[in-house]
Amino acid sequence: MKLFNHNHYIYEREKGVTGMWLQVRMYLLLGALFGIVYALIVTAGSLLGIGNFLFYGILATVMMLIQYMIGPKIVEWTMKVRYVTEKEEPELHKMVGELSRQAKIPKPRVGVAKTRLPNAFAFGRWQSDSRVCVTEGVMSLLDKNELRAVLGHEIAHIKNRDVTVITIISVIPSLAWYIAWSSMFAGDRKNAAVGIFAFVVYFLTNLLVLYGSRIREYYADRGSIELGNKPHHLASALYKLVYGSAKCRKEDMQQAKGMKAFFASDPTRAHAEIRDLSKLDANFGGSIDSHELETLRHKKISVSKAEKLVEILSTHPNMLKRISVLAKHGS
Repeated sequence: MKLFNHNHYIYEREKGVTGMWLQVRMYLLLGALFGIVYALIVTAGSLLGIGNFLFYGILATVMMLIQYMIGPKIVEWTMKVRYVTEKEEPELHKMVGELSRQAKIPKPRVGVAKTRLPNAFAFGRWQSDSRVCVTEGVMSLLDKNELRAVLGHEIAHIKNRDVTVITIISVIPSLAWYIAWSSMFAGDRKNAAVGIFAFVVYFLTNLLVLYGSRIREYYADRGSIELGNKPHHLASALYKLVYGSAKCRKEDMQQAKGMKAFFASDPTRAHAEIRDLSKLDANFGGSIDSHELETLRHKKISVSKAEKLVEILSTHPNMLKRISVLAKHGS
């Protein structure tokens, strides 16, 4: 009993530290973005004139709002989403309903995307407009517990309002891009200097937005666990998504390429991630069980420099690192 209590204490402490560090990273990110945009405002305002800056600011905001409002229709059309009734998919509706009640959010619409690519995604303009979709490929790949864990990840995205958060912070690189494009080739040195500065700001803030997206993925993983899903079920599901994606046809991958930011995992990185993830499946059972995840908890994770660079330019964290974080939640 004492050993159990000691292990439970360590687990709770590690879980708390992990959650606090995620919050700190997000606050630092927001602080950095606001600091950069302040520098952009001061520089562009003094060199271009406040009127020009306001024009670009309004243009970037309007374009982002349009994208935000029509985004759900684009996702539906691209992924060939068909919304299903409780009669058609009772088990799927039951899982989404239970998870939504636990998360204390309105139950999202439930859909199935016509693609063999195994994945799940959530989208919508706000919580009452949210939708959770699974692909045909994921329905046949994951078992009940794994599917529930992935759905919990998507419900957590909705609860955390991640689509709104990423949309808002994405206005900053968009604004920098408009200023850079219009100023870079204006003809005089002053405007060219502003254009170069704005382009650097665009590049840096775009990296920060990608970093924010990766933090939101960790948050959603944590949210799935808090909704009652076992860490090894989510880890096993993510593991299977990578292998399932690697086996898919190029046509299926091409269809989803522009939508990867919405997915539970990035299917375009599946081939690169297989080698590292294969080391986790000690018994070659095709999944990650609680013992295998517990073993990972005590291992030092090593990621190559190439993979670190790829991760910086990605919307999703490196999968090996992501699963190792799940290991810290216990098994």
